[in-house]
Amino acid sequence: MTSPVQIIRPKRHGDARGWFTEIHSVPTFTKLGITCTFVQDNHSLSAQAFTLRGLHFQIPPRGQDKLVRCIRGRIFDVAIDVRAGSPSYGEWVGAELSAENGHQLFIPIGFAHGFVTLEPDCEVTYKCSDIYAPECDGGVRWDDPQIGIDWPIPSGVVPELSSKDANQPMLADFDSPFVYNGRPLTPLA
Repeated sequence: MTSPVQIIRPKRHGDARGWFTEIHSVPTFTKLGITCTFVQDNHSLSAQAFTLRGLHFQIPPRGQDKLVRCIRGRIFDVAIDVRAGSPSYGEWVGAELSAENGHQLFIPIGFAHGFVTLEPDCEVTYKCSDIYAPECDGGVRWDDPQIGIDWPIPSGVVPELSSKDANQPMLADFDSPFVYNGRPLTPLA
Protein backbone atom coordinates (compact mmCIF):
# COMPACT_ATOMS: atom_id res chain seq x y z
CA MET A 1 0.00 0.00 0.00
CA THR A 2 1.41 3.38 -0.99
CA SER A 3 1.55 6.29 1.38
CA PRO A 4 -1.21 8.86 0.96
CA VAL A 5 1.50 11.54 0.57
CA GLN A 6 3.61 10.75 -2.48
CA ILE A 7 6.68 12.17 -4.11
CA ILE A 8 6.24 12.29 -7.88
CA ARG A 9 9.36 12.21 -10.05
CA PRO A 10 8.30 13.13 -13.60
CA LYS A 11 10.69 11.89 -16.26
CA ARG A 12 12.54 14.57 -18.16
CA HIS A 13 13.26 14.01 -21.84
CA GLY A 14 16.31 16.03 -22.78
CA ASP A 15 18.28 16.94 -25.86
CA ALA A 16 20.46 19.82 -27.06
CA ARG A 17 17.52 22.24 -26.71
CA GLY A 18 16.87 21.46 -23.03
CA TRP A 19 14.18 19.13 -21.68
CA PHE A 20 10.47 18.34 -21.70
CA THR A 21 8.44 16.81 -18.86
CA GLU A 22 4.82 15.86 -18.31
CA ILE A 23 3.82 17.25 -14.91
CA HIS A 24 0.27 15.89 -14.74
CA SER A 25 -1.41 13.04 -16.58
CA VAL A 26 -4.68 11.46 -15.47
CA PRO A 27 -3.69 7.92 -16.56
CA THR A 28 -0.27 8.16 -14.86
CA PHE A 29 -1.71 9.58 -11.65
CA THR A 30 -4.55 7.02 -11.62
CA LYS A 31 -1.91 4.26 -11.62
CA LEU A 32 -0.47 5.91 -8.49
CA GLY A 33 -3.92 5.94 -6.83
CA ILE A 34 -4.35 9.71 -7.30
CA THR A 35 -7.82 10.24 -8.76
CA CYS A 36 -8.74 13.77 -7.75
CA THR A 37 -9.61 16.48 -10.26
CA PHE A 38 -7.58 19.67 -9.96
CA VAL A 39 -9.62 22.87 -10.36
CA GLN A 40 -7.27 25.68 -9.25
CA ASP A 41 -3.59 26.45 -9.84
CA ASN A 42 -1.64 28.70 -7.45
CA HIS A 43 1.76 30.35 -7.88
CA SER A 44 3.85 32.02 -5.17
CA LEU A 45 7.12 33.94 -5.11
CA SER A 46 9.13 34.09 -1.89
CA ALA A 47 11.83 36.75 -2.20
CA GLN A 48 13.90 35.84 0.87
CA ALA A 49 15.63 32.59 1.75
CA PHE A 50 14.02 30.87 4.76
CA THR A 51 10.56 32.22 4.08
CA LEU A 52 8.18 29.74 5.66
CA ARG A 53 4.61 29.28 4.44
CA GLY A 54 2.32 26.98 6.40
CA LEU A 55 1.10 24.78 7.88
CA HIS A 56 -2.19 25.07 5.99
CA PHE A 57 -5.26 23.05 5.03
CA GLN A 58 -8.92 23.56 4.18
CA ILE A 59 -11.50 21.73 6.26
CA PRO A 60 -14.48 19.83 4.81
CA PRO A 61 -16.54 20.35 2.82
CA ARG A 62 -13.84 22.30 0.92
CA GLY A 63 -10.78 20.11 1.58
CA GLN A 64 -7.98 20.35 -0.96
CA ASP A 65 -5.69 17.73 -2.45
CA LYS A 66 -2.51 19.52 -3.58
CA LEU A 67 0.21 18.80 -6.12
CA VAL A 68 3.20 21.02 -5.29
CA ARG A 69 6.29 21.81 -7.35
CA CYS A 70 9.10 24.35 -7.19
CA ILE A 71 9.77 25.98 -10.55
CA ARG A 72 12.58 28.32 -9.43
CA GLY A 73 14.98 27.76 -6.56
CA ARG A 74 14.70 25.10 -3.82
CA ILE A 75 12.23 24.44 -1.01
CA PHE A 76 11.76 21.91 1.76
CA ASP A 77 8.12 20.82 1.49
CA VAL A 78 6.25 19.03 4.30
CA ALA A 79 2.94 17.28 4.92
CA ILE A 80 1.53 16.48 8.39
CA ASP A 81 -1.16 13.87 9.04
CA VAL A 82 -4.10 15.61 10.77
CA ARG A 83 -6.71 12.88 10.20
CA ALA A 84 -8.59 11.96 13.39
CA GLY A 85 -7.99 8.33 14.37
CA SER A 86 -4.93 7.91 12.17
CA PRO A 87 -2.10 5.86 13.72
CA SER A 88 0.26 8.41 12.13
CA TYR A 89 -1.65 11.48 13.45
CA GLY A 90 0.78 14.39 13.94
CA GLU A 91 3.58 12.70 12.00
CA TRP A 92 5.22 14.44 9.07
CA VAL A 93 7.17 13.72 5.90
CA GLY A 94 9.26 16.14 3.89
CA ALA A 95 11.17 16.38 0.65
CA GLU A 96 13.33 18.88 -1.15
CA LEU A 97 11.64 20.15 -4.30
CA SER A 98 13.63 22.22 -6.73
CA ALA A 99 13.60 23.56 -10.25
CA GLU A 100 16.62 21.35 -10.85
CA ASN A 101 15.21 18.02 -9.61
CA GLY A 102 11.66 18.60 -10.94
CA HIS A 103 10.08 16.55 -8.15
CA GLN A 104 6.52 17.16 -6.99
CA LEU A 105 4.73 16.33 -3.74
CA PHE A 106 1.14 15.09 -3.73
CA ILE A 107 -0.61 16.01 -0.48
CA PRO A 108 -4.13 14.62 -0.03
CA ILE A 109 -7.02 16.05 1.95
CA GLY A 110 -6.42 15.47 5.67
CA PHE A 111 -2.83 16.69 5.68
CA ALA A 112 -1.48 20.10 6.66
CA HIS A 113 1.03 21.51 4.19
CA GLY A 114 3.89 23.95 4.39
CA PHE A 115 7.31 24.73 3.00
CA VAL A 116 10.42 26.77 3.68
CA THR A 117 12.53 28.32 0.93
CA LEU A 118 16.19 27.31 0.90
CA GLU A 119 17.39 30.18 -1.28
CA PRO A 120 16.13 33.60 -2.42
CA ASP A 121 13.53 34.13 -5.13
CA CYS A 122 11.78 30.76 -4.98
CA GLU A 123 8.69 30.22 -7.09
CA VAL A 124 6.25 27.46 -6.17
CA THR A 125 3.19 26.32 -8.09
CA TYR A 126 0.55 23.95 -6.89
CA LYS A 127 -2.64 22.44 -8.18
CA CYS A 128 -5.66 22.17 -5.83
CA SER A 129 -8.72 19.93 -6.02
CA ASP A 130 -11.03 22.68 -4.71
CA ILE A 131 -11.04 26.46 -4.87
CA TYR A 132 -9.87 28.61 -1.98
CA ALA A 133 -12.65 28.98 0.60
CA PRO A 134 -11.67 31.42 3.38
CA GLU A 135 -14.42 30.11 5.68
CA CYS A 136 -12.74 26.67 5.58
CA ASP A 137 -9.15 27.90 5.90
CA GLY A 138 -7.18 26.38 8.77
CA GLY A 139 -3.72 25.52 9.99
CA VAL A 140 -1.41 24.54 12.80
CA ARG A 141 1.85 26.03 14.09
CA TRP A 142 4.96 25.50 11.98
CA ASP A 143 7.11 25.04 15.12
CA ASP A 144 4.74 22.88 17.20
CA PRO A 145 7.00 20.61 19.31
CA GLN A 146 4.34 17.86 19.23
CA ILE A 147 4.89 17.63 15.46
CA GLY A 148 8.64 18.27 15.63
CA ILE A 149 9.39 19.13 12.02
CA ASP A 150 13.14 19.17 11.37
CA TRP A 151 13.12 22.31 9.25
CA PRO A 152 16.47 22.86 7.45
CA ILE A 153 16.82 26.36 8.88
CA PRO A 154 20.30 27.35 10.12
CA SER A 155 20.68 27.86 13.85
CA GLY A 156 19.93 31.45 14.83
CA VAL A 157 17.92 32.19 11.68
CA VAL A 158 14.31 33.21 12.26
CA PRO A 159 12.13 32.31 9.28
CA GLU A 160 10.12 34.98 7.49
CA LEU A 161 6.47 34.34 8.46
CA SER A 162 3.10 35.94 7.82
CA SER A 163 1.25 37.09 10.93
CA LYS A 164 -1.34 34.39 10.18
CA ASP A 165 1.29 31.64 10.23
CA ALA A 166 3.00 33.02 13.35
CA ASN A 167 -0.32 32.74 15.23
CA GLN A 168 -1.70 29.37 14.13
CA PRO A 169 -2.93 27.06 16.93
CA MET A 170 -1.00 24.09 18.26
CA LEU A 171 -1.99 20.63 17.06
CA ALA A 172 -3.25 19.77 20.57
CA ASP A 173 -5.78 22.62 20.24
CA PHE A 174 -7.06 21.42 16.85
CA ASP A 175 -10.25 19.31 16.74
CA SER A 176 -9.75 17.51 13.44
CA PRO A 177 -12.75 17.13 11.12
CA PHE A 178 -10.68 14.91 8.79
CA VAL A 179 -11.43 11.20 8.72
CA TYR A 180 -8.78 8.47 8.65
CA ASN A 181 -9.18 6.32 5.52
CA GLY A 182 -7.08 3.30 6.49
CA ARG A 183 -3.88 4.49 4.79
CA PRO A 184 -1.27 5.51 7.38
CA LEU A 185 1.47 7.96 6.51
CA THR A 186 4.69 6.16 5.59
CA PRO A 187 8.15 7.48 4.67
CA LEU A 188 8.47 8.87 1.16
CA ALA A 189 9.98 6.44 -1.34
